Amino acid sequence: MNHLLFAIIIFPIAGLCQPADELRKSIYFGGGSYYIDSAQVAELTHWLDSIPQVAERFEIELISHTDPIGGRRYNEWLSAMRSEAVVEILLLRKIPERIIHRKDWGLENAVYSNNGYAGRRMNRRVDVILHPMVY
Repeated sequence: MNHLLFAIIIFPIAGLCQPADELRKSIYFGGGSYYIDSAQVAELTHWLDSIPQVAERFEIELISHTDPIGGRRYNEWLSAMRSEAVVEILLLRKIPERIIHRKDWGLENAVYSNNGYAGRRMNRRVDVILHPMVY
């Protein structure tokens, strides 16, 4: 009985974390880098091209993250450089700058544990999130 109650409470809340109509792709970076390798550029381009009328139907939110290595100021700069690298790719794809919104978290709000290499590697990313436009 307790497990059923837990499932009923947890699943609706979990659904609020990522709306069903939201689309998401992450771009990963090496430590201390804002370079996007050609394979990830191709994946992002293919993903965007697979979405009909992406620029007319979606707002694009970029959320950039870093690991904690290097200190707060450095990671704020690095986070901004990572999101800017993604913005440049979007602009080359003729995505209007007016629909691109950035949030550079730096080392704040880590999703994965920074206590090990794997978690730090996963935190070095920019999440590209497409939100449907509401008219």
